[in-house]
Amino acid sequence: MNRIKFISTLSIAVILLLTSCSKDDYKLGGEKTDPFLRFNFMTKSDNIPLEYPAINANLIPKNSFENKSVKTLKVPVALTSFSLKNAVTAYFSATTTGSSDGFSVNPKTELSFLPNKLNDTIYVSFDKRWKENQSITLKLESASDPDIHIGNLNTEALNDTFRIDLGTISTNYTFPISKIDIKGIKGEVIDFKVNFPNGFFPSEIDNLTMFKFLNGFEYQLTHDDYGNNRSSITYHLTLLEDIQNDDVYYESTISLNNTTDYPATGNTILQIVKPIKSPRDILANPASKFYDLSNQFYLTYGENWFDKSGTCAWQAFNAFTFPVVVSKDNPNAILYSDKGTTNPNDDIYHDAFKIGFNVASGTSTTNSFNLKRWFTNESTAGANSPGFNITSALEFFPDNGNSKTAGKVLVIPQFITIASTTKNSHIIAISGEGTYKEISTGLFEISFELRLTNDELFGGTATSQYKIYNNKTYPKLNPINEPCAKEVAL
Repeated sequence: MNRIKFISTLSIAVILLLTSCSKDDYKLGGEKTDPFLRFNFMTKSDNIPLEYPAINANLIPKNSFENKSVKTLKVPVALTSFSLKNAVTAYFSATTTGSSDGFSVNPKTELSFLPNKLNDTIYVSFDKRWKENQSITLKLESASDPDIHIGNLNTEALNDTFRIDLGTISTNYTFPISKIDIKGIKGEVIDFKVNFPNGFFPSEIDNLTMFKFLNGFEYQLTHDDYGNNRSSITYHLTLLEDIQNDDVYYESTISLNNTTDYPATGNTILQIVKPIKSPRDILANPASKFYDLSNQFYLTYGENWFDKSGTCAWQAFNAFTFPVVVSKDNPNAILYSDKGTTNPNDDIYHDAFKIGFNVASGTSTTNSFNLKRWFTNESTAGANSPGFNITSALEFFPDNGNSKTAGKVLVIPQFITIASTTKNSHIIAISGEGTYKEISTGLFEISFELRLTNDELFGGTATSQYKIYNNKTYPKLNPINEPCAKEVAL
């Protein structure tokens, strides 16, 4: 009984195999189970491979997989044995229906197993673009121990071969963020990434004109070696001039070119900004009035003046609201938590004057500025419409630099990307300004105008009036005598 329970934790497939053996491989009553070797490749519900050591007893190993990514594919192989005493070497082969010089396999032909290591992995790397309808077949051939059975102990799902069908390649790329603030010191180095969700071919990137630039200051751009990482490239921007004038706003933008093999998706514009510096006392800390990290469901609540069935009206919304995490040396940094230790390296600092809107985890989006009401047919997936998550959205400027109850607010100017369900993508510039104040004990109101600019969608700039509160209970809003924006079909 103990053996049966142990086997069930390996996978449902093993249970099926042991209960459907056509020969006397599995015996009850304490007698041995023959050791067997098989491919153990599984995918999650989104068809993404489950990588060892992650396990899921509800998944059944597959005998094939359609691969559309150029990142290294990991194919696990498992040895099931209750009493392995010595090292075992297993042998496999790799064949293809097309060109064999476009991929490589590591290890070449041998896998190794030990009593405390009953899993090994075949790494299939792709070196150039393949033609459609090509496939690679991996086959377990033999083992150094003749008692080890190749494949499952049944005749229905052997899993002794694994076929990789090479599907249509999708090598898009994107910026994971859309804006970086700098200090403006000559020699300052800022790192940023370009993400490739399905990987990239280094030889193609070397010949790709990836960026176009609109520069407001001088800098040098370099990048790390690709190495074995095919998911992202890290770039280093080194400032070549001093731009610390507190009264001047400096900005450079780096945009991703949309190419045939590497279409730009999601965030395609990265702003590098040295903002105007305003004297402010971090102890005023207005941002802290609008987040509560102890409550994973914390929201701010608001309304904006918008078209409702042909009539202008206040329309309610809410959004998950978070602080902007900064380094200790940021001029607006205020200590949020020392994590209960004396080690300063694990301290967490927040920007005392900025908040943003985002989801706590996952690939969905929140409803920053009620933007989901601005559009119809919008995609709410973060990969397509990262603009619904504005992680640095509002900046506060306390009256006299130190007021804890009132001041001005700025919608941080930036570009956001919103796409339709058909992935037709639009880049929208947002900006705006207003005020904030404590209207009753502990209840803060932000009042501002938001401007959205995109010629195709709005014929220029569309505006809307907003009220945002740090509590779901707030005064009823009276109608205002102003025009309002309407929903736009993407």
